[in-house]
Amino acid sequence: MEKRLQELPKLAQEAKKESEKYFARLKKRTPKRLDYLMQELHDKEFEKTDCLTCGNCCKTTSPIFTDTDVERISKSLKMKVAAFQDQYLERDEDDFMVLKTAPCSFFDESDNTCFIYNVRPKACAEYPHTNRKKFIGITDLTIANTAVCPAAYNIVEKLKEVLPLEGNKKVRRS
Repeated sequence: MEKRLQELPKLAQEAKKESEKYFARLKKRTPKRLDYLMQELHDKEFEKTDCLTCGNCCKTTSPIFTDTDVERISKSLKMKVAAFQDQYLERDEDDFMVLKTAPCSFFDESDNTCFIYNVRPKACAEYPHTNRKKFIGITDLTIANTAVCPAAYNIVEKLKEVLPLEGNKKVRRS
């Protein structure tokens, strides 16, 4: 897995322009079944993907923390909301609450587990967002996630294969 994670940013960068063009075409003529197809691709990928062998999202990125997330997590940690925010969070350039540090403060690198897993942020629970309804609205996020999450990368590449679009220069790999 380590080798795959080292190669992933390069693979994602090489596929980025193609993926951007693909999703631009897909937005112009979005199939009604796209969300169902994405759910199917997501489910198939996660039948063979174990996040505990990776943890790259927790090692490298921060989820967005909603007010509801902050309240739930701080209560679970028996902390006041303000104390939780002061200790763990900051506002990013888009004015979202995110972690101050990477890897995630709640991530155990020894076994890739999360010690707030049962109360984790909604963004963590939904990551990599490839099975989200109205998927077409988050294609930029999905492309960004392909550089972090091997499963997201595989799902996007499989989508291009199973739903080829006119002008798509994707060549099937055996």
